[in-house]
Amino acid sequence: MKNNFLIIIIKIIVLTIFASTVYAENKIIVASTTSTYDTGLLDALNNAFYDKYKIRVQVLSLGTGQAIRTAKDGNAEILLVHHEPSELEFMKDGFGLERKEIMYNDYILVGPKEDNRKCSSVENKLKEIHDKKFLFISRGDDSGTHRKELEMWLQAKLKIDEKFQWYFSVGQGMGSTLLIANEKKGYSLSDRSTWIAFNYKNNLKIVCENLPPLFNQYGIILVNPDLNKNLNFINAKKYFEWFKTNEVKEIINNFKVKDKQLFFYNYNQ
Repeated sequence: MKNNFLIIIIKIIVLTIFASTVYAENKIIVASTTSTYDTGLLDALNNAFYDKYKIRVQVLSLGTGQAIRTAKDGNAEILLVHHEPSELEFMKDGFGLERKEIMYNDYILVGPKEDNRKCSSVENKLKEIHDKKFLFISRGDDSGTHRKELEMWLQAKLKIDEKFQWYFSVGQGMGSTLLIANEKKGYSLSDRSTWIAFNYKNNLKIVCENLPPLFNQYGIILVNPDLNKNLNFINAKKYFEWFKTNEVKEIINNFKVKDKQLFFYNYNQ
């Protein structure tokens, strides 16, 4: 009786180890931006990927800077982010094996509904905010959007200091930043997809859009497996290659929130 009980216990242990091994082999981690996750796009993509390959995808929803650091530490197989200079540096330093531009949307400057002044250029609007000390809410979280915002101040030749009373660096994601901007009737930079999906913007409107500096490209990167021997490179490679297919193109281009397309597929071989 004792021996039978022992055999059962051993079988349970073996099956548990086998199940966890199989699960580990059929799971990858994607470090991506809050915009791709919060809008629901990554859920749509990852569900389709699982249906096709039976590989589960765990998403780490982070700002671009934090996502890149996570990948550098060997804690993700795939990066899906939107700050080209940071992505190219990541590749140059050997952290990534392959990078492809995969889709785009755009940034917008939002501000109080009372702002009826025409936006002739992003630089002029930022200069107006800076010179008149209008309240500006910055994500301040080292995300792709935050990095883009800092680049735009530099391009406009304007000095920004977090000690400025009119400049609020909140260290939050896009949704929380927009919520604060709405409450305080301030200005902020947002990606258009989050703005469309965001429900609490009764005090805000778009004040600058459809101008060249506001283009927002997303890249997908296959992380170098040498960073961590436990990275699931084989399945990550399947995911990376799948993103080049017409199936992904259709999912991205047909994905809508409030009847509006959020992202536009532009992978080019």
